[in-house]
Amino acid sequence: MSERWTPHATVATIVFHDGRFLMVDEICGGEAVLNQPAGHIEPGETVLAAAERETLEETGWKVTPEKLLGLYIYNADNGVTYHRYCLIASADEEVAGAELDDGIIGPVWMTIEELRSCSRLRSPMVLTCAEDYLAGRQYPLDIITEHA
Repeated sequence: MSERWTPHATVATIVFHDGRFLMVDEICGGEAVLNQPAGHIEPGETVLAAAERETLEETGWKVTPEKLLGLYIYNADNGVTYHRYCLIASADEEVAGAELDDGIIGPVWMTIEELRSCSRLRSPMVLTCAEDYLAGRQYPLDIITEHA
């Protein structure tokens, strides 16, 4: 009998302000990469709460999710399949002296041109999400139904 396939449920946030995207410079597999604020959904946590928590832990920014950008599925080279709920969020405030997660170098604000020319994006989802945002893709948050 084969082992049951279980994808990793993750969230990411698109935060766009003054023509720039809020990104995370982080260490992954020993290399510095760039990603949207993103991470795993914890047991018992809602998608929206996970997006708020991950963004704060990785960038020091408090955000408010406003729309769903989409659901992105990525079959990574490491054999893991990631299901990413990508949320559009507004930047509410930067928390002075916020303690960031281990492995986080820090937040970076980048233009779409900088993202397009970057050779160290963590996955193809990073640029796809940014491009989809600029194309106007968005859905109301009530498209997500969670049962306790």
